[in-house]
Amino acid sequence: MKRPLLVIDGDSLAHRAYHALPKTIRRAEGKPSNAIVGFTNFLLRLWDAEEPRAVVVGWDTLEVPTYRHEALEAYQSGREFDDELLEQLALLPQLVEAFGFASAKAPGYEADDFLAAAVASEEKRGGTAVVATSDRDSFQLASDRTTIIQPVRGVSELARIGPAEVRERYDVEPAQVVDFIALRGDPSDRIPGAPGFGPKKAADLLHQYGSLEEAIAAGRFSAIAEELRLYRRIALLDASAPLPPLEDQTPTWAEASSLLSSWGMNAVAERVAGRAE
Repeated sequence: MKRPLLVIDGDSLAHRAYHALPKTIRRAEGKPSNAIVGFTNFLLRLWDAEEPRAVVVGWDTLEVPTYRHEALEAYQSGREFDDELLEQLALLPQLVEAFGFASAKAPGYEADDFLAAAVASEEKRGGTAVVATSDRDSFQLASDRTTIIQPVRGVSELARIGPAEVRERYDVEPAQVVDFIALRGDPSDRIPGAPGFGPKKAADLLHQYGSLEEAIAAGRFSAIAEELRLYRRIALLDASAPLPPLEDQTPTWAEASSLLSSWGMNAVAERVAGRAE
């Protein structure tokens, strides 16, 4: 069996690790390290479980707004991150590269966009992909070749999401997820959706028309058609995001261990170093 490409939403898993592990976990000079520890543990666990041919981790660029922020003023508004989380987020791409894995980050793109680009690239070459993220927007990527892995209960359990699970959860096809989000809205991203539409009503409309655009063509939503098209464009992941080369990889455990040790994280460094022996 061909080994899959492992595609990771770095920000999503780092946030989850930061909030799941005690903030008392510290590295050298008393600096925070709970997100780094949790993310490293998760990365190793995924490597062992999925046995991928390569790993690519997508990252947000928090300092630069995307077209989504510019198109919808309320998009992701009100989100505030602890300084201790931001400090660790800045270090994680360097750690990923020390492992011999690929990092994808560029102004104007979100981590989700790199997930979409990596999945499209891998499916085009005839491969399979496993996408690790807690963001349900990624359900639009589920296919016969791509499985979504969602952490549940912190990071202790994993749910595997394919097309059947998307249908079970949302009652729509993966290709309809962006239409579903546009209609239902997304409180976490501050996407309003269509007035009066919840998950069931959104799914029922998509059963009837097949897509948001077909519903608009049939005369539905004439007063808010452009707003709904905007919400759909915001929910759609951008598969044109620039990717690094995704050739087969061999982890550089010793290099990652050395970096972790230099940060004063000796216990984690020793566990990683043990893999190089």
